[in-house]
Amino acid sequence: MAKTNGSSQTIIIKKYANRRLYDTSTSSYVTLDHLSELVREGRDFEVRDAKTGDDLTRQVLTQIIFEQETKGEGALPLNFLRQLIGFYGGGAQTFLPAFLDMSMNSFADTQKEWRKAANPMSAFEKQAKRNMAMFEQGMKMFMPTLYKASQTEKSTPSNPILDFQAEALAAMQAQMQAIQDQLADLTKKD
Repeated sequence: MAKTNGSSQTIIIKKYANRRLYDTSTSSYVTLDHLSELVREGRDFEVRDAKTGDDLTRQVLTQIIFEQETKGEGALPLNFLRQLIGFYGGGAQTFLPAFLDMSMNSFADTQKEWRKAANPMSAFEKQAKRNMAMFEQGMKMFMPTLYKASQTEKSTPSNPILDFQAEALAAMQAQMQAIQDQLADLTKKD
């Protein structure tokens, strides 16, 4: 099983003659469902015959797939299964594992991108950041001195929404001060 997580240790699972599986990292017996969960978490493990030390990982992973398919959680279409069986013993059998590995990695990468794109909060945050950038550009253009003053007051980065509110408040205060100054000038002239 390829390492998919930053974990540097491969978990060794011993399989005994009575078909029980023993996780040497936790010193406990485990089930195929537990191994299935390790796969979903991206944890790397090898299944070894407790007596001979032979690598049984492929057989156990195939058994997990078999049990999932038997439960009605079929992910493999019948046509695919038939074609896969047809490749055994033929010349394509040597190239098929590399092709399937590459295809599954590509599919997994695409699935990660779909999940990122489907996250509505992420899209909202991106839009909020774009709006804030446009607002800041407007502040720079129309009120450069106020913008510089508000930027020097900031000491640490914070929530963009709170930053927006603080900047809007500062802009209103500056406008009020400008109006007060104009009123003061008008009253002095009279």
